[in-house]
Amino acid sequence: MVSSKAERVETLRDEIRRLDRLYYVEATPAVSDLEYDRLLEELRDLEQQYPDLQTPDSPTKRIGDAPVEHLVQVPHRVPMLSIDNTYSREDLRAYFERTEKLLDGEPVEWVMEYKIDGVAASVRYEQGRMVLAVTRGNGEVGDDITHNIRTVRDLPLQMVSEQQPVVLEIRGEVYMTNADLADLNLRQIQAGADPFKNTRNVTAGTIRLLNPSIAADRSLRFFCHGIGEIDGLKATNHMEFLSEVGVMGIPPTPSVRLLPNADAVMETVAQLEEGMPDLPFEVDGIVFKVNDFRQRERLGMTSKSPRWLIAYKFEKYEAVTRLETITVQVGKTGTITPVANLVPVDIADTTVSRASLHNADEIERLDIREGDVVVVEKAGKIIPKVVRVEKHERCRELPRWEFPTECPECQTGLERDPGGVYIRCPNPACPAQLKQRLLYFGSRPGMDIDGLGDELVDVLLAERLVTNYADLYRLNIEQIANVNWLRKRKGKDGALIDVQVGEANAGKLIEGIDRSRTRGLAKVLASISIRHVGPRVSKLITREYPSIDALMNARVEDLAAIHEIGDAIAESVHHFCHSEYGTRTFGEFQAVRVDLTEAVEAVDESLPLSGKSVVVTGTLKKFTRDAIKTLIEDLGGRASSSVSKKTDFLIAGEKAGSKLAKAKGLGVEIMTEDDFHHKYAPDDDR
Repeated sequence: MVSSKAERVETLRDEIRRLDRLYYVEATPAVSDLEYDRLLEELRDLEQQYPDLQTPDSPTKRIGDAPVEHLVQVPHRVPMLSIDNTYSREDLRAYFERTEKLLDGEPVEWVMEYKIDGVAASVRYEQGRMVLAVTRGNGEVGDDITHNIRTVRDLPLQMVSEQQPVVLEIRGEVYMTNADLADLNLRQIQAGADPFKNTRNVTAGTIRLLNPSIAADRSLRFFCHGIGEIDGLKATNHMEFLSEVGVMGIPPTPSVRLLPNADAVMETVAQLEEGMPDLPFEVDGIVFKVNDFRQRERLGMTSKSPRWLIAYKFEKYEAVTRLETITVQVGKTGTITPVANLVPVDIADTTVSRASLHNADEIERLDIREGDVVVVEKAGKIIPKVVRVEKHERCRELPRWEFPTECPECQTGLERDPGGVYIRCPNPACPAQLKQRLLYFGSRPGMDIDGLGDELVDVLLAERLVTNYADLYRLNIEQIANVNWLRKRKGKDGALIDVQVGEANAGKLIEGIDRSRTRGLAKVLASISIRHVGPRVSKLITREYPSIDALMNARVEDLAAIHEIGDAIAESVHHFCHSEYGTRTFGEFQAVRVDLTEAVEAVDESLPLSGKSVVVTGTLKKFTRDAIKTLIEDLGGRASSSVSKKTDFLIAGEKAGSKLAKAKGLGVEIMTEDDFHHKYAPDDDR
């Protein structure tokens, strides 16, 4: 009888661990809360009925054991140092240059990740079982918070993977989501207690409490971003490490980017900044790390911090105000963005009256309603963000806000991205989309047309002078100069009067439009609002396909084979080029003499892999993956991530899988690692 109960206990534990991983790590819940609670209750009852079956790593232990008497100081086996900070792009660039100089100018891959605004902690696993958790403390010694960290459902008490390191000490951030803080504050008020000010304060206080049942009730979370003492980890760089711990059931820090060099980092940092408002948790900056562990060892430490990473931090300011209404606006790719219209409030010397709510999922996550009291924050690029709803201030029942089903501008039925969070108007002729597309087309990242600003675009659309991009190139000074601005100007007597655009403004615009004809294909692709395509992606594409004819003939797999492009971008570009709207757009550009070619960069033909596309797959012995990619590029080749007919050869290591099979099917030349080493790197001792 006991044997069958023991089997049931293990089955329940395995199932609950699986569900915890799906819910907390992979964000794909498999059962309802009620079903989950029933499984947990059954396990709890069995453990109480059969005490001999209780174990310290059981999921029931997450509800909190008896309080500890006091926090014990524990030394870190590997010091837990702080991170150097910078607040300017100039200092960031100088840091990259210093680091590359310390590495004698060799190529450096950089990892970019959000700096979570929580509390740093180190969690130790031995033979796959959680045995210790410690705060950073002074870097040498911290507080034992194991009793509270065991309540964090993100972290497995027992790792889920079959192969587990002998010792794995992970470093990361304990944090709380904004939605969980809102719910906690509501419970605080209902219990007659004061609400907490922000997520970091409540996290810092909670992990040091003596009673773990309180921590269990507060829904703390954890992201892993680093390592302490290790024995048995296979990773040789940071990206491999994040992937490896993820397989073990430990949640890695999200939205990580790997960039090939400092120039790419400086181009990309703005993308992470712009993604900050979509996050359900607080961040106070971006961390930049050298990816390769061997390079980290060579860089070493200062007395206070490692030389191989730095934090680019943002000043943050926040205020409390009331949400009056929620409206929506239509973006250049048809994205319908809900906007919070706020009672004006001063934040960091500016008045804020509007803030983006980003998407329908964000509204649901915040549970935000018209009339709510909200916390608004400014950080990074000074973009206002609604951080959370003060639910305890909701004195009456407020109706939920319903997302519209039709475009507010053209009444076309809205569609949600397959598997995505954004809802769009699919009508490319939507007037709201056209305005936003024209504004971006004329902006500096676009075709850089001097004079094509917001007011003038409104005039051109109102007078029906422009209905697409090509119409801009058909304009003349007389057409524009003689129409009135839509917004009246003040006369000498203060009365509002109609004023014409005038020859000076019209001439400036026509001159700017004419100059833009010769910007080239890369600029055009970056300017016409193709999803996922900006200046960097367009340059990568036009290096391989330097004319519109070549691009139109490229298949999805050809585009995906371009280094750094991938399937999502390739499919987006191919779909645009072959859609009715896309083919018409390029045809109209050609009709008005817009240059749709790109100058081909000179290639050093003397290099042995000049112009060749090489794919690496499988496990290598002589090279790390980063080292072989660097060598391919040093030899003039391109290290591609996918196999296509344009692949010149594939280097196959051990356990090569689908890429090897595809290469054989396409008749692509296949080399072993030894073949490549002897032919192209005979003097390389790696």
